[in-house]
Amino acid sequence: MNVVFYGTPDFAVPALTRLLDSPHRVAAVVTQPDRARGRGQRVSESPVKRTATARGARVLQPERLGDGSFIETLSALEPDLAVVAAYGRMLPDAVLAAPRLRTINIHPSLLPKYRGAAPVQRAIIAGETETGVTIMRLVREMDAGPTFARRTRPIAPDETSDVVESDLARLGADLVLEVIGALEAGTATEREQDHAAATLAPRLSREDGRIDWHAPAEAIHNRVRGLHPWPHASAALDGARYLIHRTAVAASSGPDGPEPGTLVEASGDRLLVATGHGGALAILEIQPEGRRRIGTRAFLAGRRWSPGQRFDTVSA
Repeated sequence: MNVVFYGTPDFAVPALTRLLDSPHRVAAVVTQPDRARGRGQRVSESPVKRTATARGARVLQPERLGDGSFIETLSALEPDLAVVAAYGRMLPDAVLAAPRLRTINIHPSLLPKYRGAAPVQRAIIAGETETGVTIMRLVREMDAGPTFARRTRPIAPDETSDVVESDLARLGADLVLEVIGALEAGTATEREQDHAAATLAPRLSREDGRIDWHAPAEAIHNRVRGLHPWPHASAALDGARYLIHRTAVAASSGPDGPEPGTLVEASGDRLLVATGHGGALAILEIQPEGRRRIGTRAFLAGRRWSPGQRFDTVSA
């Protein structure tokens, strides 16, 4: 099979690597243009570009996929199939239809649930105990195309989104090779999604990081997990903003417990905060804004915090 691959972040690298190692020919790798990234805003290549360049693959970085020059280049490659993994842009109809067998996508959710840009994070925030990866045909409507195959994966109670997403990238890389083989053999079967059961997973923003201490402890714990490694859950104490990296659900303080957000305990390696419904959340790792991430014991050393002080919800 003559394949064109579209992808940009780390999630796409396992699938690209598997394709490059397979009997199929990767005619070109299409990735986002080099951008300013990180705190220093230095212009850098995407993980997919670095991988493709190191393997000697042809790299295309169009600013606009709808440009006639890109369509001409794509058509000249005479692709049998296009594979998309977190490319980061919607593909125009002419691009979707260019390959002989059209375009398929690796999506890290069990479609039709969690269509959109942040399916792993939104699933964890929602408290899902299972997720997975789906191979589908790309159509104009976002993540709404018929599916070829999917593979499930449990979500452990303390797993963060980066760990789950990394594993789904590996599962998706394995599964897409199976689907490509079935397409080549003419044995692939497509199934329409149940559109009535669809849920959305919109792109994350810093606003999503604000902790509502009136929520149950488990819901806050899930938000902390889902928002790691970005944008992180956050709260303020004494006018300073803190990023909350790791938490655990603590024993309930009862229905008549302190006001949500109140410090219940702040000594040694225990930093407990009251939550809604009489619950409590243990903060295990925290980061004062602009400083490094540290454990609770190191964080509390030398600080004069005491039960009764209160975390506030902060704006992003």
